[in-house]
Amino acid sequence: MFGNRRRNMDKEIEANLDALVRFAYYRVNDRAEAEDIVYEAVLRLLENSDKVNDVRSYLFRIVYNLIQDKYRQGHATMIPCDGIDMPEVDENDLLDHEEILRINRLLDGLPPNEAEVVRMNVVDELSFVEISRLLDAPQSTIKSRFYSGMKKLKHKYFTDNQ
Repeated sequence: MFGNRRRNMDKEIEANLDALVRFAYYRVNDRAEAEDIVYEAVLRLLENSDKVNDVRSYLFRIVYNLIQDKYRQGHATMIPCDGIDMPEVDENDLLDHEEILRINRLLDGLPPNEAEVVRMNVVDELSFVEISRLLDAPQSTIKSRFYSGMKKLKHKYFTDNQ
Protein backbone atom coordinates (compact mmCIF):
# COMPACT_ATOMS: atom_id res chain seq x y z
CA MET A 1 0.00 0.00 0.00
CA PHE A 2 2.67 2.52 1.01
CA GLY A 3 4.79 1.46 -1.98
CA ASN A 4 2.05 2.41 -4.45
CA ARG A 5 1.44 5.74 -2.75
CA ARG A 6 5.16 6.52 -2.84
CA ARG A 7 5.45 5.50 -6.52
CA ASN A 8 2.47 7.69 -7.41
CA MET A 9 3.99 10.56 -5.47
CA ASP A 10 7.34 10.09 -7.24
CA LYS A 11 5.58 10.15 -10.62
CA GLU A 12 3.69 13.31 -9.67
CA ILE A 13 6.92 14.99 -8.54
CA GLU A 14 8.69 14.05 -11.75
CA ALA A 15 5.77 15.19 -13.91
CA ASN A 16 5.79 18.65 -12.28
CA LEU A 17 9.52 19.35 -11.83
CA ASP A 18 9.96 21.43 -14.99
CA ALA A 19 6.84 23.48 -14.28
CA LEU A 20 7.95 24.07 -10.68
CA VAL A 21 11.43 25.21 -11.71
CA ARG A 22 9.92 27.52 -14.35
CA PHE A 23 7.48 28.84 -11.73
CA ALA A 24 10.34 29.67 -9.36
CA TYR A 25 12.64 30.93 -12.12
CA TYR A 26 10.12 33.54 -13.32
CA ARG A 27 10.09 34.93 -9.80
CA VAL A 28 13.73 34.75 -8.68
CA ASN A 29 15.40 35.14 -12.11
CA ASP A 30 18.16 32.66 -11.22
CA ARG A 31 18.07 29.05 -12.42
CA ALA A 32 20.24 27.63 -9.64
CA GLU A 33 18.22 29.37 -6.95
CA ALA A 34 14.97 28.20 -8.58
CA GLU A 35 16.23 24.62 -8.58
CA ASP A 36 17.27 24.94 -4.91
CA ILE A 37 13.80 26.20 -3.99
CA VAL A 38 12.14 23.31 -5.80
CA TYR A 39 14.51 20.84 -4.15
CA GLU A 40 13.58 22.25 -0.74
CA ALA A 41 9.88 21.95 -1.61
CA VAL A 42 10.30 18.30 -2.63
CA LEU A 43 12.10 17.58 0.65
CA ARG A 44 9.25 19.16 2.60
CA LEU A 45 6.76 17.11 0.62
CA LEU A 46 8.61 13.91 1.43
CA GLU A 47 8.78 14.86 5.11
CA ASN A 48 5.02 15.41 5.19
CA SER A 49 3.94 12.86 2.60
CA ASP A 50 1.47 11.17 4.92
CA LYS A 51 -0.49 14.45 5.23
CA VAL A 52 -0.53 15.39 1.52
CA ASN A 53 -3.37 14.46 -0.79
CA ASP A 54 -2.75 16.77 -3.77
CA VAL A 55 0.98 16.61 -4.56
CA ARG A 56 0.93 19.21 -7.37
CA SER A 57 -0.92 21.84 -5.33
CA TYR A 58 1.23 21.17 -2.28
CA LEU A 59 4.47 21.58 -4.24
CA PHE A 60 3.38 24.82 -5.91
CA ARG A 61 2.23 26.17 -2.56
CA ILE A 62 5.53 25.33 -0.88
CA VAL A 63 7.57 26.83 -3.75
CA TYR A 64 5.45 29.98 -3.63
CA ASN A 65 5.83 30.25 0.15
CA LEU A 66 9.60 29.70 -0.01
CA ILE A 67 9.92 32.51 -2.56
CA GLN A 68 7.77 34.81 -0.44
CA ASP A 69 9.89 33.97 2.62
CA LYS A 70 13.09 34.84 0.73
CA TYR A 71 11.73 38.26 -0.17
CA ARG A 72 10.37 38.91 3.31
CA GLN A 73 13.64 37.96 4.96
CA GLY A 74 15.65 40.05 2.52
CA HIS A 75 17.62 37.08 1.17
CA ALA A 76 16.58 37.82 -2.40
CA THR A 77 19.13 40.47 -3.25
CA MET A 78 20.95 41.24 -6.45
CA ILE A 79 24.68 40.57 -6.39
CA PRO A 80 26.91 42.80 -8.54
CA CYS A 81 28.47 40.85 -11.39
CA ASP A 82 31.72 42.85 -11.48
CA GLY A 83 34.70 40.59 -11.16
CA ILE A 84 32.74 37.34 -11.22
CA ASP A 85 33.80 34.76 -13.77
CA MET A 86 30.58 34.12 -15.65
CA PRO A 87 30.08 30.77 -17.36
CA GLU A 88 29.35 30.73 -21.07
CA VAL A 89 25.67 31.33 -21.69
CA ASP A 90 23.79 28.98 -23.97
CA GLU A 91 21.88 30.94 -26.63
CA ASN A 92 18.62 29.21 -25.62
CA ASP A 93 19.12 30.23 -21.97
CA LEU A 94 19.76 33.81 -23.10
CA LEU A 95 16.55 33.83 -25.13
CA ASP A 96 14.64 32.37 -22.18
CA HIS A 97 16.10 35.03 -19.91
CA GLU A 98 15.19 37.82 -22.35
CA GLU A 99 11.65 36.46 -22.66
CA ILE A 100 11.31 36.35 -18.87
CA LEU A 101 12.51 39.95 -18.59
CA ARG A 102 10.06 41.08 -21.31
CA ILE A 103 7.13 39.34 -19.63
CA ASN A 104 8.08 40.65 -16.20
CA ARG A 105 8.35 44.21 -17.56
CA LEU A 106 4.83 43.95 -18.96
CA LEU A 107 3.49 42.55 -15.72
CA ASP A 108 5.29 45.16 -13.61
CA GLY A 109 2.75 47.70 -14.84
CA LEU A 110 -0.06 45.83 -13.08
CA PRO A 111 -0.98 45.84 -9.41
CA PRO A 112 1.02 43.01 -7.77
CA ASN A 113 -2.00 40.83 -6.95
CA GLU A 114 -3.23 40.99 -10.56
CA ALA A 115 0.24 40.45 -12.01
CA GLU A 116 0.77 37.36 -9.89
CA VAL A 117 -2.54 35.79 -10.94
CA VAL A 118 -1.91 36.53 -14.63
CA ARG A 119 1.62 35.12 -14.33
CA MET A 120 0.37 31.98 -12.60
CA ASN A 121 -2.34 31.36 -15.19
CA VAL A 122 -0.60 32.36 -18.42
CA VAL A 123 3.07 31.62 -17.72
CA ASP A 124 2.84 28.83 -15.16
CA GLU A 125 -0.31 27.32 -16.72
CA LEU A 126 -2.07 26.91 -13.39
CA SER A 127 -5.86 26.69 -13.34
CA PHE A 128 -7.98 29.17 -11.41
CA VAL A 129 -8.74 26.41 -8.89
CA GLU A 130 -5.01 25.79 -8.34
CA ILE A 131 -4.29 29.51 -8.06
CA SER A 132 -7.15 29.89 -5.60
CA ARG A 133 -5.68 27.16 -3.40
CA LEU A 134 -2.16 28.50 -3.77
CA LEU A 135 -3.05 32.06 -2.80
CA ASP A 136 -5.74 31.02 -0.34
CA ALA A 137 -8.30 33.28 -2.00
CA PRO A 138 -11.78 32.61 -3.39
CA GLN A 139 -11.86 31.47 -7.00
CA SER A 140 -14.12 34.41 -7.91
CA THR A 141 -11.46 36.82 -6.59
CA ILE A 142 -8.76 35.06 -8.63
CA LYS A 143 -10.86 35.27 -11.80
CA SER A 144 -11.61 38.93 -11.15
CA ARG A 145 -7.90 39.72 -10.70
CA PHE A 146 -7.06 37.78 -13.86
CA TYR A 147 -9.65 39.49 -16.08
CA SER A 148 -8.83 42.92 -14.67
CA GLY A 149 -5.10 42.34 -15.22
CA MET A 150 -5.61 41.05 -18.76
CA LYS A 151 -7.79 44.03 -19.62
CA LYS A 152 -5.08 46.41 -18.39
CA LEU A 153 -2.37 44.49 -20.29
CA LYS A 154 -4.37 44.65 -23.53
CA HIS A 155 -4.99 48.35 -23.07
CA LYS A 156 -1.31 48.99 -22.36
CA TYR A 157 -0.23 46.88 -25.33
CA PHE A 158 -2.51 48.64 -27.81
CA THR A 159 -1.77 52.15 -26.52
CA ASP A 160 2.00 51.53 -26.52
CA ASN A 161 1.99 50.04 -30.04
CA GLN A 162 0.02 52.74 -31.85
